[in-house]
Amino acid sequence: MAEHVRVSPQWLLLREPADAAARSTELVELLLRHLPATQRLVVHDLGGGSGAMGRWLAPRLPGPQHWVVHDRDPDLLEEVLARPAGKAADGTDVTVEVRRSDITRLTHDDLAGAGLIVASALLDMLTARELTAMLGACIGIGRCPVLLALSVVGRVVLDPPDPLDRRVAAAFDAHQRRTTEAGRLLGPDAAAAAVDAARATGAEVHVRPSPWRLGADHEGLIAEWFDGWVGAACEQEPALVGDADAYRARRLAQAAAGELTVTVDHSDVLVLP
Repeated sequence: MAEHVRVSPQWLLLREPADAAARSTELVELLLRHLPATQRLVVHDLGGGSGAMGRWLAPRLPGPQHWVVHDRDPDLLEEVLARPAGKAADGTDVTVEVRRSDITRLTHDDLAGAGLIVASALLDMLTARELTAMLGACIGIGRCPVLLALSVVGRVVLDPPDPLDRRVAAAFDAHQRRTTEAGRLLGPDAAAAAVDAARATGAEVHVRPSPWRLGADHEGLIAEWFDGWVGAACEQEPALVGDADAYRARRLAQAAAGELTVTVDHSDVLVLP
């Protein structure tokens, strides 16, 4: 990938409930109409991290399933095996295997036999070239649906508002679009780019919102997310550093008191052949 950012298992565990609440169940209902009713379903999970997508989706799909989780981090792949997906919706077995992979270099052969391809919270870390290559491998293997969940779209709302919110948000989005050795990252433009690329192949594409809605019950997640959000903004715009400490203290105090809500907008995309 353009820039390998190591994600800690602790962060993925912390965000897993918010991700589960945000993903579009409407798209899952639509997906169910396009899956085989009898044969075992093979699902390839690209950039699957610790396996949260499988733990969320497998119990919503009927019939026997075999999940193949691709990630380049061996520690996260160990988490997949330690916390595998449970039973399918009808109680049948779900099996899991892991593959250490660079998902931008996958070929049709790597995905052979897939009945469904999924990814979650991945696209914003890709360049346009990498996204094209990944979608080419996915869409080119035949009549296989592709579900791309939780792509950030560059809209964050904090309530109550603060005068520094917009400046930090703009700097963060610029950081998401930064140029790496491999090219410019798509950041919040990734979901729209994926939709355009998929429609160009003649596929049927459905898009639904999948926002994080964080409040008093999410103090720990808000604190971790906010720290990373502000840190990336300051990295992109060093002039923010002078105001960042006071801003961070204000916001974290509000979160600790249960007085801060955060909405982070995402999009889920379902590609049907």
